[in-house]
Amino acid sequence: MKIYTKTGDKGKTSLFGGTRVPKYHLRIEAYGTVDELNSYIGLIRDQKIDPHTTEILLKIQNELFTLGSMLATPPEKEILKSGKERLNINKVGEESVELLENEIDQMNESLPPMSHFILPGGHTTVSFCHITRCICRRAERITTLLNDESTINPQILVYLNRLSDYLFVLARKLTIDNQALEIPWIPEKIK
Repeated sequence: MKIYTKTGDKGKTSLFGGTRVPKYHLRIEAYGTVDELNSYIGLIRDQKIDPHTTEILLKIQNELFTLGSMLATPPEKEILKSGKERLNINKVGEESVELLENEIDQMNESLPPMSHFILPGGHTTVSFCHITRCICRRAERITTLLNDESTINPQILVYLNRLSDYLFVLARKLTIDNQALEIPWIPEKIK
C-alpha cells in the first residue's frame, strides 16, 4: 500500500464513502482528535503499568479506531445501495461503555474518596493520563458540535464522556501505583 496518494495536496480529503471535504471540515476535526487521543493512550500504555490496565488500554485503542471510522462515515453514506452497512464492523456501543464503567468502579474501590479538586501531575505517567483526559474532553466537545450539524451515533458521545471519566480515575490509580502525591487545588482567597 502506497502511503502518499497526492489526493490531499490541495487541502481536501475523502470521508468513508468517497465524499470530498476540506481538511478543516468538522468531521475531519472530530476523528482527527480521536486519532490524537488514541496516540496519547498509546503513550500511557508504553509506561510501566500493570498488565490488566495495559490490556484495557489496548482494547480502548481498538475501539477508538472503530469510533474514528464511525465518525468518518457521513450519515448519507452509512448504507450502501444494496442495503448493507458500509461500515461492516462491530460498532462502539453499550458494551464498550459498560466495560469503562466496570473498570472505573473497580479502580474506585481501592481509591480514597475525593474531597477536593486535584491538580494534574505528581508523576510523568499520571501527567500523560491527565493530558489524554483533556484531549478526550476536546474530542467530546468537537463531536458534540458535529452532532449538532450532522447526526451521529449517540453512543459515540456516551463513550467519549465515559472514557474521560475512566482516564481521570486511572490517573488517580496511577498516582497511588507510582507512590506519588495527589495535590489538592487550594484556591487563594481574595484579599
